[in-house]
Amino acid sequence: MSINTKIVDDLVATDISFITTVPCKQLAGVIDEIDARPDVLHVPSNKEDEGMGLCAGAWMGGKRPAIIMQNTAIGVTINTLATLIQYYRMPLPMLISFRGELREPVACQVEMAVHTKALLAQMNIPTYHFHNQSDADELDAILKYTFMCNKPVAILTDASFWGGYGDQ
Repeated sequence: MSINTKIVDDLVATDISFITTVPCKQLAGVIDEIDARPDVLHVPSNKEDEGMGLCAGAWMGGKRPAIIMQNTAIGVTINTLATLIQYYRMPLPMLISFRGELREPVACQVEMAVHTKALLAQMNIPTYHFHNQSDADELDAILKYTFMCNKPVAILTDASFWGGYGDQ
């Protein structure tokens, strides 16, 4: 089973039926797998904070949501996370490609990588960092946790998780 199938299987097994995504090369396989699932409503977003608003609406409408995005947009989501998602105690699994580490080929990605974990920690958002595909064995438990405690949860997946930047 591919890692993309495993991730989407875990999302569906946790009754997640609404997923919004912002385009990301590393997460393209997961997005394609979501598109292939008739039991998931996939609504692409232009921006991550817009996607969080869509997830809030889905939650209030009785659906379990998730967002798939890059860490480089964490900065634009802070207000939405604090004043909407956290304030109203909405569970929100955030599957996030963690760009900007060693061997990153795009210089502007590096700066946000320096701040991502600190911003999530400052907001008291539980954060899990997947380096190896075997780390995804914890995904099911993480998804159950976010819906049990009504909190957003960040799952960071770095380039090594996805097989590197093509330089290995």
